[in-house]
Amino acid sequence: MDAITNLPNYLDQSEAVKNRFDRLKQREVILEVKNLGKVYKSAKGEVTALKDINFKTHRREFVCVIGPSGCGKSTLIRILAGLESHTSGDVLLDDKPVTGPGRDRGMVFQGYTLFPWLTVKKNVMFGLEMNNANTEEAAREASLWLELVGLDKFANAYPHELSGGMKQRVAIARALVNKPRILLMDEPFGALDAQSRAKMQAHLLEIWRNVDVTILFITHDLDEAIFLADRILVLKAHPGEVQELIEVPVPRPRIPGNYTSPEFLVTKARLEALIHPPKSATELESEEVSITQHMIRFVNVEDNVE
Repeated sequence: MDAITNLPNYLDQSEAVKNRFDRLKQREVILEVKNLGKVYKSAKGEVTALKDINFKTHRREFVCVIGPSGCGKSTLIRILAGLESHTSGDVLLDDKPVTGPGRDRGMVFQGYTLFPWLTVKKNVMFGLEMNNANTEEAAREASLWLELVGLDKFANAYPHELSGGMKQRVAIARALVNKPRILLMDEPFGALDAQSRAKMQAHLLEIWRNVDVTILFITHDLDEAIFLADRILVLKAHPGEVQELIEVPVPRPRIPGNYTSPEFLVTKARLEALIHPPKSATELESEEVSITQHMIRFVNVEDNVE
């Protein structure tokens, strides 16, 4: 209990962290989302997925988006990527409306979206060649990006020969080779085991430190969000609305030891309070009744297989 009560306030920032945010906020705004709304029509009527979403991201900022299931995280990132339309509001990239997919946005999904019939290098070259780059130029650029993500030795391998983490590094290289203004990532490490996930987080931070790109990263993992982000956009569900935009007080560069720091722990406590608020006595009682009813179904089995 003492360890919890002795934690600092999550809004408190060291002088170094405060100065870093002051510098970050002076950079140009890359992405601006204003009063964004998304309504789906169904047989049962209209369903509001997103409501009045407002935020900005600055150049070379790393923003994570988290929230409970059903808060519209993936819907939001698909709208930002131009893969889905919005019902109301505006999405501006460099002050220009987003009306569809474009080279100014790179996208990395959770699933492995590489072309299995192409080599690693050819996968990275694909976007450049589709945008009319000649083969020699595309090959040269692909080689540079594969070196950056540490996969130059696997340039001639095929996706089935790679681990999950390696496939995602290829996907990141393929997204960045077109030099987008912003990299959109939809739970890209969600399918990886814990060890591979930690390695990919470190790889991503190293890539981000060496590339002039803004990152917006969707995740359901609170530790991942705190470890990676400058700021965390917290959504609530039904409909998806902004609860808070948290400036992460953990200093950079981030290291595994940060997970047990007071700044990390107090930020995680705040996120947990926002995403998993305490339940009322009525809600707890209702859950207990439901569990009891389900257990009765299991223990009153007349046709036992014994």
